[in-house]
Amino acid sequence: MLRIFLADDHALLRDGLKALVNSQPDMEIVGEADNGRVACDRVKVLLPDIVLMDISMPELNGVQATKKMKELCPDVRILVLSAYEDKGYFQCAMEAGASGFLLKRAASDELIKAIRVIIANGSYIDPTMAGKMLAGYMVQPANGKAVGNKLSDREAEVLRLMAWGYSNKEIAGQLSICVKTVETYKARLAEKLDLRSRTAIVRYALRQGWLQEA
Repeated sequence: MLRIFLADDHALLRDGLKALVNSQPDMEIVGEADNGRVACDRVKVLLPDIVLMDISMPELNGVQATKKMKELCPDVRILVLSAYEDKGYFQCAMEAGASGFLLKRAASDELIKAIRVIIANGSYIDPTMAGKMLAGYMVQPANGKAVGNKLSDREAEVLRLMAWGYSNKEIAGQLSICVKTVETYKARLAEKLDLRSRTAIVRYALRQGWLQEA
């Protein structure tokens, strides 16, 4: 059973999301909060599999709460929900450690799909936001450096797994290499492609089409 925590300051929206999630045979809401600070405290105790995080909340907003949660509970996955189609919100959420970003106007089945993709150690970007990011970065690479440098097959594998949200330990297990070797590959990729942040990695992955897979 997937254990899901809900953080949103609108009671009616929480009720709707609870009904949707609890209607799935393999999902359940295990806790909720109406502000970011309380959400962090409860998630630290409950340790859910994933948090549905509203971008706009009192006490701590969604970005601040996401950053704090990832510091307290690094393994918790966070799907940020936003009413705003703004690349700035997306970038801030991903930099804070979110595994996904979904617009609140998305269909209910899109939310369930996003949860399943993220739980499978993936990243999920709302298709509308993915289109905006692609439009802005297809020509101009992250941080102004060219991304045409050829990657080895193993470098590409490591980068792909990074984009999908795997930890160093998980990447090492997937590729049957040691964690130290993964760290070496990541340092090499950062130097070769200037991918030094979560957002930069996501941008590159979007250009490759990696985040559009189910």
